[in-house]
Parts: sequence; structure tokens; C-alpha cells
Amino acid sequence: MAVRRRNALILISTFSTNFSTISHHHHHTSHYRKQISLANLFQSFGFPSSNLHHFLSHNPFLFNSDPSHLRKSLSTLFSFRIPQKTLISLVHDCPSVLEPQFLHNWESAFPKFKSNAFNPSPLMIANLLRCSRKFHLNPLQLSQKVEIFKGLGFSDNVTARVLEEFPSAVVMTEDKIAGVIDFLVEFGVPRDEIDRVVRLYPRVLGFGVEDRLKPLIHEMRGLGFSRREIKAEVVRDPGILGMEIGEFSRCLKLLQSLKCREAVKESILGDGLVRACFGVKLRVDCLCCHGLIRRDALKVLWKEPRLMSYELEDIEKKIEFLVQRMKYGVECLHEVPEYLGVNFEKQIVPRYNVIEYLKGKGAIGFEVGLKDIIKPTRLRFYNLYVKPYPECEKIYGRFSGKVEVKRKHPDGLWKLFKPKKFSLTSKDVKNMKAFMDSSLV
Repeated sequence: MAVRRRNALILISTFSTNFSTISHHHHHTSHYRKQISLANLFQSFGFPSSNLHHFLSHNPFLFNSDPSHLRKSLSTLFSFRIPQKTLISLVHDCPSVLEPQFLHNWESAFPKFKSNAFNPSPLMIANLLRCSRKFHLNPLQLSQKVEIFKGLGFSDNVTARVLEEFPSAVVMTEDKIAGVIDFLVEFGVPRDEIDRVVRLYPRVLGFGVEDRLKPLIHEMRGLGFSRREIKAEVVRDPGILGMEIGEFSRCLKLLQSLKCREAVKESILGDGLVRACFGVKLRVDCLCCHGLIRRDALKVLWKEPRLMSYELEDIEKKIEFLVQRMKYGVECLHEVPEYLGVNFEKQIVPRYNVIEYLKGKGAIGFEVGLKDIIKPTRLRFYNLYVKPYPECEKIYGRFSGKVEVKRKHPDGLWKLFKPKKFSLTSKDVKNMKAFMDSSLV
């Protein structure tokens, strides 16, 4: 009897386990099929497949959504004529914009919003959708927020620029925005220039007057810059107002401690010290965006001052080439800052092409670092890597045949320093004899 009961319990346990396994397997298969279906749906709207797995796994609510509703939401978003790249970024950053009721409200109110405000750009619409979802604002409330900018005297172009570059301004109070305007006017910026300042740098509206703008101006005045000089630079490039407290002092200290050729220093300081300090800040920010810490970025600038003479686009191009093509890490710049100071087309690209060719044919049996490519002089690099391999002459381009030790002075210059000969007159001879006779007495 006991044996029969035990066998029955084992049978029930086995059946339960098998049923649980089958159920789990069925659930897993169903989830996988749902994931494939969702991936196909998003891909049909141009979403890249490489990011879809990560996107779907971090937004499980999508698996409970009706595919037809999702398709309708995506179609609605595209109906706003938002560029595909911008729309994909919007959905990745704020997936809740796909909520059907939210988009239905927007779709219904959009024509009225468009007529009440002005003709919004696709980028502005994407930003407003993000803000609307993030701060729980409906289109009517957003329209009222936009009216605040008009009431403060901003033109439609400036308002559009603010909503494109700094959309969070829509949740700011009217008093706070007016406070920033009053500060700029009191500082000396003409009222008709306020539009230009805000259009060039919309983020200025988000800074506190007492805790950010006033301390920054006080810091600059304390470093010896006149009010007129600061005002002129702020009107020219309002981005200066985006400098952190203490950042201007650090940039000025770096410039004052530079050890470089006078010609390089003149090119850096040619437009004035205030603009040069801001130039340092922009280049430090650029290096930090690519992975360097601020301290290392400042060291790179100090070691390679020529970097400050290059436009930001040129620096970006060099770093992209370093990482994407040469396959070196950004941290190499800390050890070889000269990479950012040399000419891209004349030095970096030809040298890299030569090294890659020699590696491909097995002519180099050792690891070639960035410093081995950049630091040698043109003559030394030519003698090491180009001269022994005649086929590299063509790869190295027009810089190969002209490599030679330059003379310090052109031929025949010595003739200019040779004393001019003058013929001696009888009077000169008489004077010389009189001098010699007097010296012998």
C-alpha cells in the first residue's frame, strides 16, 4: 500500500515537473516570437537592427503592446515629418512617446498648435514631444509656454532656435527668463542685441543670475579684464557665458605658462586674451568628449600649443582618424600630443599609409606605436621607412623626393656680409703714416 502511494506521488511530481518545463518552454518560445515580430516592425520603419535587441530588452512594456497600435504610433510620428535619424533617437531616448493616447492627443491638437505658434521645424517638434512626455504637458500647455517667449519680446526665429537647442526652456518660469534678460541689459548688452545673444547661445536662459552669471563676470573682472572688453566678447560669442566658475582662471593660467615659439603664441593671442581663454575651453571640451579627463586634456594643450590654432573640425577629424582608421586609443594623445599639432594631409596620412604598406608586406617585424609615426623628423622618417623601399616613394607622395637637409642660409648669402672695398687716397695714406709714427713715440 505504501509502495503504491509512493509511486503515485512520484508520478504526480514527474507530471508536474514536465508540465512546468513545457509551460516554461512555451512561454520562452512565445516571448522569442514576440521579440522577432517587434524587431521586424521597428526595422520596417528604418530602425537599425544592431540596437534593437538592447532597446527591446530595456523596454519590456513593448511586449504587452498591441502591434497594430505600435504601427499606428510609429506612422503618426513619421507624419510629423521628423527626419528618420532624429525620430529614432527620440524613440530610443523616450520610448513612452509611442503611447497611443499621447500621440492621439498630439495629432488632434497639432494643427491648432501650428497655427497658434509658428511653423515649427521637425527638430523642434521632436524636442517638444520629448518635453511634453517628460514634463507631462499637453500641446495646449506647450502653446501657452511658447507665448511667454513672444511676450518677452523674442522674435519667432529666436523662439524657434531656443526650442531646437534648449527645449527645457519651456518649463522655466517667466520671471527666471526675464531675470536673465535684465542681467544682460544691466551688464551693458543693448536690448536690440539680446535677440542675437539668445539665438547664438540659447542655453544662457537656463543659467542662474546669482549663482552662475554674476560670479563668472566677477571672476573675469578680478583677473584684470575691463567691463567693456568682456561685454564685447559676450556679444560676439555668448558661449563664453557657459564657462564654469573657475574655468576661465584655469584657461588663463595655461596661456600664461605656455612655452612655445613666438609665432605660435601670436596666432593664439591674436584676437585677444578673452577669446583665447574661450578657445582653450572649447578645445578642452572637445578632447573630453572623446574620452580624455579634463586634467589630461589641459596637459595635451599645454604640451602642444599648436593645437589651439586649429579649428575644432580639424581636431575632430584627426581624432576620428586616430581611433577609427589607425586603431589607437584616445589615451595615446597624452603621450603623443604632437599628433594633434602636425598637418593632417602632409604628415599624418602619408606616414600612416607607408607604415600600413610595410606591415602588409611583412617588412616591419615590430610593433609601431603612434610616437614612432609622428615624432621622427621628416628626414629621419624618410631614411627609416621610405628610402629602403623604392615603392614607398609613390605612397609617401610629393614629400619623398624633396627630403634633404636644408641649409641655414641660401647660397651666396656670405657675399652680402663681405666688407665693401674702398680705394685708398693719398690723404688716407698720409693719415695712416702719421698715426703709426705717433704710436711708436
